[in-house]
Amino acid sequence: MSPLTRRQFMQGTATIAAGATLLGTSKQSWANANERVRVAVVGIRGQGNGHIRAYAGMPNVEVAALCDIDENLFEDRLKPFDDQDMKRPKVETDIRRILDDDSIDAISIATPNHWHALASIWACEAGKDVYVEKPCSHNIHEGRVLVEAAKRNDRIVQHGTQIRSNPGIIEAVEKLREGVIGEVYMARGLCYRWRGDIGKHADAPVPEGVDYNLWLGPAQERPFNPNRFHYNWHYHWDYGNGDIGNQGVHQMDIARWGLDVTMPKRITSMGNMYLWDDDKEVPNVITSAFDFPDDGEKGRMLVFDTRPWCTNDEKGARVGVIFYGSEGYMVIDSYSRYRTFLGNNEEPGPSRDESGNHHANFIDAVRAHDVSMLNAPIIEGHYSSALCHLGLISAKLHRSLEFNPETEQIIGDDEASTLLTRDYRAPFTLPEWA
Repeated sequence: MSPLTRRQFMQGTATIAAGATLLGTSKQSWANANERVRVAVVGIRGQGNGHIRAYAGMPNVEVAALCDIDENLFEDRLKPFDDQDMKRPKVETDIRRILDDDSIDAISIATPNHWHALASIWACEAGKDVYVEKPCSHNIHEGRVLVEAAKRNDRIVQHGTQIRSNPGIIEAVEKLREGVIGEVYMARGLCYRWRGDIGKHADAPVPEGVDYNLWLGPAQERPFNPNRFHYNWHYHWDYGNGDIGNQGVHQMDIARWGLDVTMPKRITSMGNMYLWDDDKEVPNVITSAFDFPDDGEKGRMLVFDTRPWCTNDEKGARVGVIFYGSEGYMVIDSYSRYRTFLGNNEEPGPSRDESGNHHANFIDAVRAHDVSMLNAPIIEGHYSSALCHLGLISAKLHRSLEFNPETEQIIGDDEASTLLTRDYRAPFTLPEWA
């Protein structure tokens, strides 16, 4: 089978996700390439496989290394390189060996959430540029440390909210700024995904080929359980952030971006495990409200709904955002499309549906060493991830929170404040300066 052309590849990451073949040049043309960016992909089971395909399809980009705690994944991920006569990446199970390799320019991180910030911080400290999957942090404090690590080490750090590279959504935000629906006062984020019963599983022996100590990383030690491992880790407090921090962080990011806000002053969240009696810990049904009283003419509000099962759509959106303004409303019902409805009669207004290439944006910024070129700089990822964390803290404690956006501290609630960070298990710790 012939490799896809670059034009075909650039049609979007949807093609990659659907299973497009790896792209790339032959070993001979690889050897003659100039200005090559050498990337290591860390975490290769799920989203990381998309990272591999994306970088392998770019001219003058080499997938130089693959890193995962599960050795069982390597053979399958290396096969496309062999099939298309491409240079094989080296493989490692320990990210620290990747960071010690001076020939690696950039790290692309697609690990479980509890590793995102720490791996990114370590990479910045090692002089690597970073693409990190969403959410960029497992808690608010480490997200801020990552922002500071990027600044201290002059690194390019892109957050994996790829919607920010889609021209359709970029235009949507521009239209909001221009006043297409008047004064925007509220955004409603929707995360309605099918997330079924995961059942209950007993602890079990660690699978052969898995370095469970490395998988745990900064999390506290506990026995291996298959229902806390591949994918289902999303639903456990020690490793994931529920669906609001899995799928929902994309829509939270759009909502916050369109409202033109950073951090709220008040958070009220309600949620519980209303469906199924399984191993999940993070509530599967959550409604969160965030108040930004100092933004806009009279303040702005962001409401976010997470539902796991049977529900209606809202003007065609199940995973999306609705913006409400004084002269109409806007619906973003996919990663790339927006529609506007104007006036009391809901007359159709501007619309667009067009996707882009987030990984390519990252590589362009790495080559130019220009943070301003990033569509999703890490500070934006930190803010959007932080809103997810705040919503979860409020839901977990069953009470509202007062928050200081300048200090990023919860006001007058010591118990809630302890949830702004975690106890890190040595040696998987933050830098001493943090």
